[in-house]
Amino acid sequence: METVLIVDDEDSVCRTFQEWLTSSGLPIQIFAVGDAESALLLADHHPIDLAILDWNLGTGSDGLRLLEDLAEFQPDIVAILVTGFAHEATPLTALRMGVRDYLDKNHDLNRETFLRAVSRQLAKIAPAKRQRELLRSLVRFREALEQALPLVRSMATLNDPVPLTEAVRALFRFVLRTVQASSGVLLVRPIDASGEEKLTVFDVEGHRLEVEPIAFARSLAATVLSFQEPWILNDLSTATDSTVELQSFERPHRSLLAAPIPVSSSVQVVLELFDKRGGAGFTEADKQAIAAAAEFGGDLLRQALAERQVQQMLLTAVETALRAGEEVSRSLEASADPARAPASASNLLEQLRAGFHTTTDPLMQADTALPLAEAIRQLAVRHGASAVRHCVRLVETIGQMLDEATASIGR
Repeated sequence: METVLIVDDEDSVCRTFQEWLTSSGLPIQIFAVGDAESALLLADHHPIDLAILDWNLGTGSDGLRLLEDLAEFQPDIVAILVTGFAHEATPLTALRMGVRDYLDKNHDLNRETFLRAVSRQLAKIAPAKRQRELLRSLVRFREALEQALPLVRSMATLNDPVPLTEAVRALFRFVLRTVQASSGVLLVRPIDASGEEKLTVFDVEGHRLEVEPIAFARSLAATVLSFQEPWILNDLSTATDSTVELQSFERPHRSLLAAPIPVSSSVQVVLELFDKRGGAGFTEADKQAIAAAAEFGGDLLRQALAERQVQQMLLTAVETALRAGEEVSRSLEASADPARAPASASNLLEQLRAGFHTTTDPLMQADTALPLAEAIRQLAVRHGASAVRHCVRLVETIGQMLDEATASIGR
C-alpha cells in the first residue's frame, strides 16, 4: 500500500484533498498536515511515497524546500505541487527534486483532475517501488553471502573426518599391500538422470587423473558392475572385442583385478588393480582380499563422497540463486551507483569453492571454531552489523598486539 502525504496550510483545502482521496477507493494510506514541521515529524516515522505539497506553506516555507527536506527521509519520494504561482517554480529544478506534476489552484482544479493526477503518479510509483525493493533484496542477498564466505572457509578447516583424497589413498595403501599389485585406479561414476556421461578417475594417491574416458557401457568397469563381484583378468590383451574397449590408463598393463564398491544407488564405484608384483597372475585369494577391501572401502568412500555431494548441492543451489539474481538485475537495469553494484556471481562462487577446498588447518578445532561462529552470529542478531565490525576491529587489534609482542620477544 502506497502512502500519500498532503501538506497545505489552508485547513479547508487540506481537508478537501483528504476527503477526495478517502472516497476514491484507491488502495493508499493517507496523512494530512498543515505545515512543514509536522510533515517532517510524520516522515520521520512513516515512509512517504507521494507528497501533495502546497507551493506556499506560509511562515517563509515553500513546497520545494519541504520536498528537499523530505527527500532526506525518502530519497525516492515523488511530489505533486499544488500552487497558484506555477510561474515561480523552476520546472527543471522541480523535476530533479521529484516534482512530477502541477495542479493550479486558480485553473481547473477539481476532484476529477486531482484524482487523475494522483492516480497517474501512483501507477508509476508502485512498479518502481517494487523494482527498488527487489534490487535492494538482491544486494542484501549478495552481502549476506559475502559475509558467510569467511565462515564457510573456517568450517571447511574443521577436518572433514575423511577427505575424499585421503579416503582413496588409505584404501589403496591397504589393497596394494594386501594383493601385491603394482598400481591401480578408482573409477567413480554418478548416475545422472539426464544421461550425461560423468566419470572421475583417481590414482593411488587420491589425485584425479585427467583422462578422456571411453563410453562407460563399453568399459571393463561396466562389465565388473554387471557381475557385482570381484573379477580377475590375467591377460588384458584378451579383453578387447566388439563390445569392450580398454581405457587409456588400462592399456599399458598386463593383468587386472577389479571389484565393485557399494557406495550408494546414485554413485557407481569400481576399484581396479594392475599387474601383481613378481610377474604372477592374480589368484582367488587376491579376489577374496579385494572383496573384503571393497566392504570397508565402501563405508570410507560413502562418507567422503557424501560430503562432496552436499557441498556440490549447496554450490548448485547458491549458483542457481546468484544466476537468477543476475538475470533479474539485468532485466531491471540494476542501480547505476557502482559502489552499490553487487559482486558478480562468478567471483562469489569461486570464493565459496575455495572455502570448501581450503587445506585442513590443525589449529582450527571444532571446539574453538563453532563457539566462535555462534558468538558472532548472536552478536549480529542482538546488536547488528556495526557490532560485528567493531568485533572484527578488536580481533585485528589483538592480532597486531600479539604480532608486536612476538617480534619483541624474538629480538
